[in-house]
Amino acid sequence: MKEQFNMFAGEQGDEEPAQAAIELSASKLPKDWQALLEAEFDQPYMKSLQAFLTAEQEQGKTIYPPADQIFTAFNLTPLSGVKVVILGQDPYHGSGQAHGLSFSVPNSVTKLPPSLKNIYKELNTDLGLPIATKGDLSYWAEQGVLLLNAMLTVEAKNAGSHQKNGWEVFTDQVIQLLSQRCEGVVFVLWGSYAQKKAALIDDSKHLVLKGIHPSPLSAYRGFFGSKPFSFINQYLGEVKKTGIDWSI
Repeated sequence: MKEQFNMFAGEQGDEEPAQAAIELSASKLPKDWQALLEAEFDQPYMKSLQAFLTAEQEQGKTIYPPADQIFTAFNLTPLSGVKVVILGQDPYHGSGQAHGLSFSVPNSVTKLPPSLKNIYKELNTDLGLPIATKGDLSYWAEQGVLLLNAMLTVEAKNAGSHQKNGWEVFTDQVIQLLSQRCEGVVFVLWGSYAQKKAALIDDSKHLVLKGIHPSPLSAYRGFFGSKPFSFINQYLGEVKKTGIDWSI
């Protein structure tokens, strides 16, 4: 396997910086996640996923997020501290947007994605928080909100391009293991894709919060006014956990 510091060129015509080679390894995870998920990295599906990602990079395709940010969600939210899981589908596929957290973008991104803007609008309605202008949700992650996408990589400008190559198997296993090993976690499933993951979760010991996706295509059909953030904190209080400070 190539060393992680090997570099690949970006897409022809793009002014993307050269990319570090993607290396799928349990060593990229913090110790507690590593102990839980190490066996997954030896599974055939993960070997196949590694081969797919390597081939994509060798063809000169740009992949988001950068290699060192693919597992950001795990690195910012220790297993022992998971209180909430907010499940997304794909990383953002625009330049500079994806950084390993669902719905989140780095603060250097000045034009916020529409779904994130709608999340901020609902936060304002629900909790009275000012509508944020920055997109980095790391502060939530550091408090125990696992911002997990079902796919952890995507090709630039090609939404959904890494579906059905193994990531879903990995992230389904993450959800299932969290359900089995933890108690009193809130699983936030916005939209029909995420709601299918409810089958992996034991709702007798966790809160499964299903809702409309915050996308502009659907937010007005029930996301606005759903007050998910106050529901989450109410539940966390009931199970004797500290609520989340949802400010940005």
